[in-house]
Amino acid sequence: MSNTKYLDFLRNVIEVRLEKIFKGNETPLSSCPPSDTNSELGRFINLQSLNDEETIILLLALVPHLDPGFFQSVIAPFLPNGGDFPEFGGTRGKNHRGILPTGETALFVLAGNDLEKRIALYRYFDEDHLFAKKNVLFIELPEHHEPRMSGRLILDDEYAELFTTGKISRPKLSSDFPAERITTEMNWDDLVLREKTMSGIKEIETWLKYNDELLFGWKMQGKIKPGYRVLFHGPSGTGKTLTACLLGKYTHRDVYRIDLSMVVSKYIGETEKNLSRLFDKADNKEWILFFDEADALFGKRTTVNDAHDKYANQEVSYLLQRIESHGGLIILASNMKSNLDTSFTRRFNSIIEFDHPDASERLQLWRNYFPRVAMNGTRIDLEEIARKYHLTGANIVNVIQFAGLQTLEKKSRHISSDDLLRGIRKEYEKEGKTMRQE
Repeated sequence: MSNTKYLDFLRNVIEVRLEKIFKGNETPLSSCPPSDTNSELGRFINLQSLNDEETIILLLALVPHLDPGFFQSVIAPFLPNGGDFPEFGGTRGKNHRGILPTGETALFVLAGNDLEKRIALYRYFDEDHLFAKKNVLFIELPEHHEPRMSGRLILDDEYAELFTTGKISRPKLSSDFPAERITTEMNWDDLVLREKTMSGIKEIETWLKYNDELLFGWKMQGKIKPGYRVLFHGPSGTGKTLTACLLGKYTHRDVYRIDLSMVVSKYIGETEKNLSRLFDKADNKEWILFFDEADALFGKRTTVNDAHDKYANQEVSYLLQRIESHGGLIILASNMKSNLDTSFTRRFNSIIEFDHPDASERLQLWRNYFPRVAMNGTRIDLEEIARKYHLTGANIVNVIQFAGLQTLEKKSRHISSDDLLRGIRKEYEKEGKTMRQE
């Protein structure tokens, strides 16, 4: 069934209301809300058990995405001489030439001039209603303190896309969504970590698998805070980002790394707005939010010496509130745990340390990453390399990439120890260290 059936139903509902207002006719509806499980719109209505009023509100919000002239075509026959009909509500957009429904439109279509019924309809726009909880639709805040219901009735972009195209595209990095999706082709076997670190990661996997059952099956909602907050701390290159990617890969969740350069603003209030857009988008999604180099945003609060310090501290307070209320997994990564504000660390469900790999772990990393095609015939002693040179997993990958390119340039298939050592020296120099056999 196409969306046409739903629009026909909505047209009938509005016409019945207009017949009563303009002509005093008590015309019954000629149809019931369609029942359809073949379209995303129908499946959503059935899955969420929307009643007739909720279905009509949803259709009112959806119509501008399907038929710009819909409302005008329904109203025009009742106004043969033209003119305005303020009771219907509605407004005009900047580019959209048709009528955009407002909260007043929903009140009129569902309740007409029945004051008590109009007031009762406000419940559909409360924060504890399904529409708000799942970010389905909302009433836009009107300007200049105009009546609340004069704000536009807005369908969330993702639901608009789902109901019109049958799918939802993943959000792309932009000023409105300061995060990018990150993935990996690696597996858990490629990640070499201490047993204590892996134990902490297993706890996260357990939460991802069983949180819903704990909250709703055991009826623990309201007693346990929503979401799960984790701190990954340790030196760069020790696997923090890779771990986040692997958690997403093996639990079938998208991982979004927040671009802090697009979040933090020098302008008062802008950082909160940027974060608000991010968290609003992530609500009710099974995403993993990954704040890399989180010190820039979650650092210690400062002593208030001026207005800038005051607002910087307000940003931290706002972050605490949004993080605690977010229902998904949030991972903060930092090179140094001590750099973070203690008000955050107290609220973490888990704090996991990623340490420099020891000699045996470095050997495993070398064996994991060293290309098999270049291993045959080589005289490189990986055990000796792993013992002598203190490198992280990221360092080792960089070394192998450098040495591999040098090998190909020479039309060879065997990485030489000289090229490998040159790569190691480059990594040491990058970090301002002197290369020595340790």
